[in-house]
Amino acid sequence: MGTERTLSFFERYLSVWVGLAIVVGTALGASFPSLPEILDQWSYAQVSIPIAVCLFFMMFPIMVKIDFSRVRTAAKSPKPVLLTLVINWLIKPFTMYLIAYFFLGYLFRDLITGTEIIGGETVELYRSYISGTILLGIAPCTAMVLLWGYLAKGNDAFTLVMVAVNSLTMLFLYAPLGGLLLSINQMPIPWETILLSVLIYVGLPLLSGYYTRRKIVATKGIDYFNQVFLHRLTPISIIALLSTLLVLFTLKGRTILDQPLDILLIAVPLLIQTLFIFGLGYLAAKLLKMEYQVSAPAAMIGASNHFEVAIATAVVLFGLGSGAAVATVVGVLIEVPVMLMLVRFCLKTQHWFGSPDVKTGVE
Repeated sequence: MGTERTLSFFERYLSVWVGLAIVVGTALGASFPSLPEILDQWSYAQVSIPIAVCLFFMMFPIMVKIDFSRVRTAAKSPKPVLLTLVINWLIKPFTMYLIAYFFLGYLFRDLITGTEIIGGETVELYRSYISGTILLGIAPCTAMVLLWGYLAKGNDAFTLVMVAVNSLTMLFLYAPLGGLLLSINQMPIPWETILLSVLIYVGLPLLSGYYTRRKIVATKGIDYFNQVFLHRLTPISIIALLSTLLVLFTLKGRTILDQPLDILLIAVPLLIQTLFIFGLGYLAAKLLKMEYQVSAPAAMIGASNHFEVAIATAVVLFGLGSGAAVATVVGVLIEVPVMLMLVRFCLKTQHWFGSPDVKTGVE
Protein backbone atom coordinates (compact mmCIF):
# COMPACT_ATOMS: atom_id res chain seq x y z
CA MET A 1 0.00 0.00 0.00
CA GLY A 2 2.97 2.27 0.03
CA THR A 3 3.17 2.62 -3.75
CA GLU A 4 2.47 5.99 -5.31
CA ARG A 5 -0.91 6.17 -6.94
CA THR A 6 -1.47 7.87 -10.24
CA LEU A 7 -4.75 8.78 -11.86
CA SER A 8 -5.80 8.25 -15.43
CA PHE A 9 -6.73 11.25 -17.58
CA PHE A 10 -10.43 10.60 -16.95
CA GLU A 11 -9.96 10.22 -13.19
CA ARG A 12 -7.71 13.27 -12.82
CA TYR A 13 -10.35 15.61 -14.29
CA LEU A 14 -13.46 13.75 -13.13
CA SER A 15 -15.02 16.83 -11.52
CA VAL A 16 -14.52 18.75 -14.78
CA TRP A 17 -16.21 16.04 -16.86
CA VAL A 18 -19.09 15.80 -14.39
CA GLY A 19 -19.54 19.57 -14.49
CA LEU A 20 -19.54 19.60 -18.29
CA ALA A 21 -22.06 16.74 -18.45
CA ILE A 22 -24.37 18.58 -16.04
CA VAL A 23 -24.09 21.91 -17.88
CA VAL A 24 -24.52 20.40 -21.35
CA GLY A 25 -27.42 18.18 -20.24
CA THR A 26 -29.21 21.05 -18.50
CA ALA A 27 -28.71 23.33 -21.52
CA LEU A 28 -30.05 20.68 -23.90
CA GLY A 29 -33.10 20.03 -21.74
CA ALA A 30 -33.82 23.74 -21.35
CA SER A 31 -33.15 24.67 -24.99
CA PHE A 32 -35.07 21.78 -26.55
CA PRO A 33 -38.19 21.20 -24.43
CA SER A 34 -39.33 18.34 -26.65
CA LEU A 35 -36.09 16.38 -26.14
CA PRO A 36 -36.99 15.10 -22.64
CA GLU A 37 -40.33 13.87 -23.95
CA ILE A 38 -38.57 12.08 -26.83
CA LEU A 39 -36.11 10.42 -24.47
CA ASP A 40 -38.91 9.54 -22.08
CA GLN A 41 -40.70 7.65 -24.85
CA TRP A 42 -37.83 5.17 -24.86
CA SER A 43 -39.14 3.32 -21.84
CA TYR A 44 -40.66 -0.02 -20.98
CA ALA A 45 -42.85 -0.66 -17.92
CA GLN A 46 -41.90 2.83 -16.68
CA VAL A 47 -38.18 1.97 -16.92
CA SER A 48 -36.17 4.45 -19.00
CA ILE A 49 -34.20 2.39 -21.53
CA PRO A 50 -31.45 5.04 -22.10
CA ILE A 51 -30.90 5.37 -18.34
CA ALA A 52 -31.05 1.61 -17.82
CA VAL A 53 -28.40 1.05 -20.51
CA CYS A 54 -26.14 3.76 -19.08
CA LEU A 55 -26.54 2.40 -15.56
CA PHE A 56 -25.73 -1.13 -16.64
CA PHE A 57 -22.49 -0.12 -18.31
CA MET A 58 -21.61 2.01 -15.30
CA MET A 59 -22.25 -0.82 -12.85
CA PHE A 60 -20.91 -3.77 -14.86
CA PRO A 61 -17.21 -2.72 -14.84
CA ILE A 62 -17.50 -2.34 -11.05
CA MET A 63 -19.32 -5.61 -10.45
CA VAL A 64 -16.99 -7.63 -12.67
CA LYS A 65 -14.05 -6.65 -10.43
CA ILE A 66 -15.65 -8.25 -7.40
CA ASP A 67 -14.24 -11.58 -6.36
CA PHE A 68 -17.05 -12.90 -4.19
CA SER A 69 -14.71 -15.47 -2.71
CA ARG A 70 -13.20 -12.50 -0.86
CA VAL A 71 -16.41 -12.05 1.09
CA ARG A 72 -15.28 -14.98 3.23
CA THR A 73 -12.20 -12.97 4.23
CA ALA A 74 -14.44 -10.40 5.88
CA ALA A 75 -14.62 -12.70 8.89
CA LYS A 76 -10.86 -12.28 9.37
CA SER A 77 -11.29 -8.57 10.17
CA PRO A 78 -14.84 -8.23 11.52
CA LYS A 79 -14.53 -4.75 13.04
CA PRO A 80 -14.45 -2.68 9.82
CA VAL A 81 -17.06 -4.87 8.13
CA LEU A 82 -19.47 -4.69 11.07
CA LEU A 83 -18.88 -0.95 11.45
CA THR A 84 -19.74 -0.35 7.81
CA LEU A 85 -22.84 -2.56 7.91
CA VAL A 86 -24.13 -0.94 11.11
CA ILE A 87 -23.68 2.59 9.74
CA ASN A 88 -25.06 1.78 6.28
CA TRP A 89 -28.13 -0.18 7.32
CA LEU A 90 -28.96 0.57 10.97
CA ILE A 91 -28.06 4.27 11.19
CA LYS A 92 -27.80 6.03 7.83
CA PRO A 93 -31.33 5.35 6.43
CA PHE A 94 -33.00 6.66 9.59
CA THR A 95 -30.76 9.71 10.10
CA MET A 96 -31.38 10.62 6.45
CA TYR A 97 -35.12 10.56 7.01
CA LEU A 98 -34.90 12.53 10.27
CA ILE A 99 -32.55 15.17 8.87
CA ALA A 100 -34.56 15.52 5.65
CA TYR A 101 -37.84 15.77 7.53
CA PHE A 102 -36.45 18.39 9.93
CA PHE A 103 -35.29 20.64 7.11
CA LEU A 104 -37.74 19.94 4.28
CA GLY A 105 -40.78 19.01 6.35
CA TYR A 106 -40.36 21.57 9.13
CA LEU A 107 -37.71 24.29 8.77
CA PHE A 108 -38.15 24.91 5.01
CA ARG A 109 -41.74 23.72 4.70
CA ASP A 110 -43.26 27.16 4.08
CA LEU A 111 -40.76 27.72 1.24
CA ILE A 112 -41.75 24.53 -0.57
CA THR A 113 -45.18 24.93 -2.07
CA GLY A 114 -47.27 22.85 -4.40
CA THR A 115 -48.50 19.30 -4.77
CA GLU A 116 -48.20 16.51 -7.31
CA ILE A 117 -50.12 13.40 -8.25
CA ILE A 118 -48.40 10.14 -7.29
CA GLY A 119 -50.19 6.85 -7.91
CA GLY A 120 -53.49 8.67 -8.25
CA GLU A 121 -53.04 10.41 -4.89
CA THR A 122 -52.30 14.08 -4.20
CA VAL A 123 -48.96 14.41 -2.41
CA GLU A 124 -47.39 17.55 -0.97
CA LEU A 125 -44.20 18.43 -2.80
CA TYR A 126 -42.04 18.49 0.32
CA ARG A 127 -42.93 14.85 1.00
CA SER A 128 -41.88 13.95 -2.51
CA TYR A 129 -38.53 15.66 -1.95
CA ILE A 130 -38.09 13.76 1.34
CA SER A 131 -38.83 10.53 -0.53
CA GLY A 132 -35.95 11.22 -2.92
CA THR A 133 -33.57 11.73 -0.01
CA ILE A 134 -34.81 8.47 1.54
CA LEU A 135 -33.97 6.57 -1.64
CA LEU A 136 -30.48 8.08 -1.49
CA GLY A 137 -30.08 7.30 2.20
CA ILE A 138 -30.84 3.58 1.80
CA ALA A 139 -28.36 3.17 -1.06
CA PRO A 140 -24.75 2.94 0.18
CA CYS A 141 -22.23 3.47 -2.58
CA THR A 142 -20.94 0.41 -4.42
CA ALA A 143 -19.45 2.01 -7.52
CA MET A 144 -17.80 5.39 -7.05
CA VAL A 145 -16.50 4.42 -3.60
CA LEU A 146 -13.82 2.38 -5.36
CA LEU A 147 -12.53 5.63 -6.81
CA TRP A 148 -12.85 7.52 -3.51
CA GLY A 149 -11.00 4.77 -1.66
CA TYR A 150 -8.33 4.67 -4.36
CA LEU A 151 -7.77 8.42 -4.23
CA ALA A 152 -7.58 8.34 -0.42
CA LYS A 153 -4.93 5.57 -0.57
CA GLY A 154 -7.23 3.14 1.16
CA ASN A 155 -7.01 -0.64 1.14
CA ASP A 156 -8.35 -1.70 -2.26
CA ALA A 157 -8.95 -5.28 -1.14
CA PHE A 158 -11.11 -4.14 1.77
CA THR A 159 -13.04 -1.72 -0.44
CA LEU A 160 -13.79 -4.51 -2.92
CA VAL A 161 -14.92 -6.77 -0.06
CA MET A 162 -17.30 -4.09 1.18
CA VAL A 163 -18.59 -3.43 -2.35
CA ALA A 164 -19.40 -7.14 -2.56
CA VAL A 165 -21.02 -7.20 0.89
CA ASN A 166 -23.07 -4.05 0.25
CA SER A 167 -24.16 -5.22 -3.20
CA LEU A 168 -25.45 -8.48 -1.74
CA THR A 169 -27.03 -6.70 1.22
CA MET A 170 -28.84 -4.23 -1.05
CA LEU A 171 -30.59 -7.09 -2.79
CA PHE A 172 -32.31 -7.98 0.50
CA LEU A 173 -32.59 -4.72 2.48
CA TYR A 174 -33.13 -1.95 -0.07
CA ALA A 175 -36.77 -2.76 -0.78
CA PRO A 176 -37.89 -3.41 2.85
CA LEU A 177 -36.16 -0.29 4.21
CA GLY A 178 -37.38 1.80 1.31
CA GLY A 179 -40.93 0.60 1.75
CA LEU A 180 -40.83 1.22 5.51
CA LEU A 181 -39.47 4.77 5.36
CA LEU A 182 -41.56 5.80 2.37
CA SER A 183 -44.65 4.55 4.22
CA ILE A 184 -43.65 6.58 7.28
CA ASN A 185 -43.34 9.55 4.91
CA GLN A 186 -46.92 8.85 3.77
CA MET A 187 -45.99 8.11 0.17
CA PRO A 188 -47.85 5.56 -1.96
CA ILE A 189 -45.47 2.79 -2.95
CA PRO A 190 -46.04 -0.34 -5.06
CA TRP A 191 -43.79 -3.02 -3.56
CA GLU A 192 -43.42 -4.90 -6.82
CA THR A 193 -41.98 -1.78 -8.49
CA ILE A 194 -39.22 -1.20 -5.94
CA LEU A 195 -38.34 -4.90 -6.02
CA LEU A 196 -38.09 -4.72 -9.82
CA SER A 197 -35.80 -1.69 -9.55
CA VAL A 198 -33.41 -3.55 -7.25
CA LEU A 199 -33.31 -6.54 -9.58
CA ILE A 200 -32.68 -4.40 -12.68
CA TYR A 201 -30.20 -1.89 -11.32
CA VAL A 202 -28.33 -4.06 -8.81
CA GLY A 203 -29.07 -7.71 -9.49
CA LEU A 204 -28.57 -7.75 -13.27
CA PRO A 205 -25.09 -6.13 -13.38
CA LEU A 206 -24.10 -8.11 -10.27
CA LEU A 207 -25.02 -11.42 -11.88
CA SER A 208 -23.49 -10.47 -15.25
CA GLY A 209 -20.24 -9.37 -13.62
CA TYR A 210 -20.01 -12.55 -11.56
CA TYR A 211 -20.40 -14.90 -14.53
CA THR A 212 -18.18 -12.80 -16.82
CA ARG A 213 -15.38 -12.88 -14.26
CA ARG A 214 -15.71 -16.64 -13.77
CA LYS A 215 -15.71 -17.28 -17.53
CA ILE A 216 -12.67 -15.13 -18.33
CA VAL A 217 -10.60 -16.34 -15.36
CA ALA A 218 -11.44 -19.95 -16.23
CA THR A 219 -10.55 -19.62 -19.92
CA LYS A 220 -7.71 -17.07 -19.98
CA GLY A 221 -6.44 -16.90 -16.42
CA ILE A 222 -6.39 -14.33 -13.64
CA ASP A 223 -3.37 -12.47 -15.09
CA TYR A 224 -5.17 -11.79 -18.37
CA PHE A 225 -8.27 -10.72 -16.44
CA ASN A 226 -6.37 -8.26 -14.24
CA GLN A 227 -3.85 -6.90 -16.73
CA VAL A 228 -5.77 -6.89 -20.01
CA PHE A 229 -9.53 -7.19 -19.54
CA LEU A 230 -9.86 -4.80 -16.58
CA HIS A 231 -7.51 -2.31 -18.24
CA ARG A 232 -9.84 -2.13 -21.23
CA LEU A 233 -12.85 -1.69 -18.97
CA THR A 234 -11.36 1.16 -16.91
CA PRO A 235 -12.77 4.12 -18.88
CA ILE A 236 -16.15 2.50 -19.54
CA SER A 237 -17.54 3.08 -16.06
CA ILE A 238 -16.67 6.79 -16.08
CA ILE A 239 -17.96 7.27 -19.63
CA ALA A 240 -21.19 5.54 -18.60
CA LEU A 241 -21.44 7.82 -15.56
CA LEU A 242 -21.06 10.90 -17.73
CA SER A 243 -23.59 9.53 -20.23
CA THR A 244 -26.03 8.86 -17.38
CA LEU A 245 -25.62 12.42 -16.07
CA LEU A 246 -26.02 13.83 -19.57
CA VAL A 247 -29.29 11.95 -20.09
CA LEU A 248 -30.61 12.72 -16.59
CA PHE A 249 -29.88 16.44 -16.75
CA THR A 250 -31.30 16.62 -20.25
CA LEU A 251 -34.49 15.15 -18.82
CA LYS A 252 -34.46 17.45 -15.77
CA GLY A 253 -32.83 20.59 -17.23
CA ARG A 254 -35.98 22.72 -17.33
CA THR A 255 -37.02 21.62 -13.84
CA ILE A 256 -33.65 22.58 -12.37
CA LEU A 257 -33.72 26.02 -13.97
CA ASP A 258 -37.33 26.59 -12.89
CA GLN A 259 -36.72 25.53 -9.27
CA PRO A 260 -33.32 26.90 -8.18
CA LEU A 261 -34.46 27.57 -4.60
CA ASP A 262 -35.85 24.07 -4.18
CA ILE A 263 -32.57 22.62 -5.45
CA LEU A 264 -30.68 24.60 -2.82
CA LEU A 265 -33.10 23.59 -0.05
CA ILE A 266 -32.79 19.90 -0.93
CA ALA A 267 -29.00 20.15 -0.98
CA VAL A 268 -28.86 21.30 2.66
CA PRO A 269 -30.00 18.05 4.36
CA LEU A 270 -28.09 15.95 1.84
CA LEU A 271 -24.86 17.83 2.61
CA ILE A 272 -25.39 17.62 6.38
CA GLN A 273 -26.17 13.90 6.16
CA THR A 274 -23.02 13.23 4.09
CA LEU A 275 -20.75 15.06 6.52
CA PHE A 276 -22.45 13.54 9.58
CA ILE A 277 -22.22 9.94 8.35
CA PHE A 278 -18.61 10.39 7.25
CA GLY A 279 -17.65 11.94 10.58
CA LEU A 280 -19.44 9.18 12.49
CA GLY A 281 -17.68 6.43 10.53
CA TYR A 282 -14.26 8.07 10.64
CA LEU A 283 -14.47 8.77 14.39
CA ALA A 284 -15.77 5.26 15.15
CA ALA A 285 -12.92 3.76 13.13
CA LYS A 286 -10.44 5.81 15.14
CA LEU A 287 -12.02 4.75 18.46
CA LEU A 288 -11.97 1.10 17.31
CA LYS A 289 -8.23 1.50 16.56
CA MET A 290 -8.63 0.56 12.91
CA GLU A 291 -5.81 1.27 10.44
CA TYR A 292 -6.10 4.26 8.13
CA GLN A 293 -6.28 2.21 4.90
CA VAL A 294 -9.47 0.59 6.17
CA SER A 295 -10.87 3.58 8.07
CA ALA A 296 -10.95 5.92 5.07
CA PRO A 297 -12.98 3.70 2.70
CA ALA A 298 -15.18 2.46 5.58
CA ALA A 299 -16.20 6.06 6.34
CA MET A 300 -16.67 7.00 2.69
CA ILE A 301 -18.79 3.95 1.79
CA GLY A 302 -21.51 5.25 4.08
CA ALA A 303 -21.06 8.92 3.25
CA SER A 304 -21.29 8.31 -0.50
CA ASN A 305 -24.61 7.30 -2.05
CA HIS A 306 -25.49 4.86 -4.80
CA PHE A 307 -27.26 7.70 -6.58
CA GLU A 308 -27.64 5.69 -9.79
CA VAL A 309 -29.96 3.18 -8.13
CA ALA A 310 -31.75 5.95 -6.19
CA ILE A 311 -32.44 7.95 -9.35
CA ALA A 312 -33.62 4.93 -11.28
CA THR A 313 -35.89 3.83 -8.42
CA ALA A 314 -37.36 7.33 -8.00
CA VAL A 315 -38.15 7.54 -11.71
CA VAL A 316 -39.77 4.10 -11.75
CA LEU A 317 -41.73 4.61 -8.52
CA PHE A 318 -42.88 8.21 -8.82
CA GLY A 319 -42.25 9.34 -12.39
CA LEU A 320 -39.68 11.30 -14.33
CA GLY A 321 -41.03 14.70 -13.34
CA SER A 322 -41.58 13.90 -9.67
CA GLY A 323 -40.05 15.80 -6.77
CA ALA A 324 -38.44 12.55 -5.63
CA ALA A 325 -36.58 12.27 -8.93
CA VAL A 326 -35.45 15.89 -8.60
CA ALA A 327 -34.12 15.23 -5.07
CA THR A 328 -32.07 12.24 -6.22
CA VAL A 329 -30.57 14.33 -9.03
CA VAL A 330 -29.53 16.91 -6.42
CA GLY A 331 -27.61 14.05 -4.82
CA VAL A 332 -25.52 13.87 -7.99
CA LEU A 333 -24.87 17.62 -7.87
CA ILE A 334 -23.22 17.47 -4.45
CA GLU A 335 -21.74 13.96 -4.58
CA VAL A 336 -18.50 14.52 -6.50
CA PRO A 337 -17.30 17.83 -5.01
CA VAL A 338 -18.15 16.81 -1.44
CA MET A 339 -16.53 13.39 -1.72
CA LEU A 340 -13.40 14.88 -3.28
CA MET A 341 -13.26 17.28 -0.32
CA LEU A 342 -13.53 14.32 2.08
CA VAL A 343 -10.77 12.50 0.19
CA ARG A 344 -8.47 15.45 0.76
CA PHE A 345 -9.47 15.53 4.44
CA CYS A 346 -8.60 11.84 4.79
CA LEU A 347 -5.20 12.29 3.18
CA LYS A 348 -4.37 15.19 5.51
CA THR A 349 -5.46 13.31 8.63
CA GLN A 350 -4.14 9.81 7.93
CA HIS A 351 -1.43 10.36 10.55
CA TRP A 352 -4.20 10.18 13.18
CA PHE A 353 -4.25 6.42 12.61
CA GLY A 354 -0.49 5.79 12.89
CA SER A 355 1.70 4.43 10.11
CA PRO A 356 -0.04 4.45 6.70
CA ASP A 357 1.76 1.20 5.78
CA VAL A 358 0.38 -0.95 8.61
CA LYS A 359 -1.15 -4.24 7.44
CA THR A 360 -4.93 -4.38 7.69
CA GLY A 361 -5.55 -8.09 7.64
CA VAL A 362 -7.79 -7.77 4.57
CA GLU A 363 -5.92 -9.28 1.65
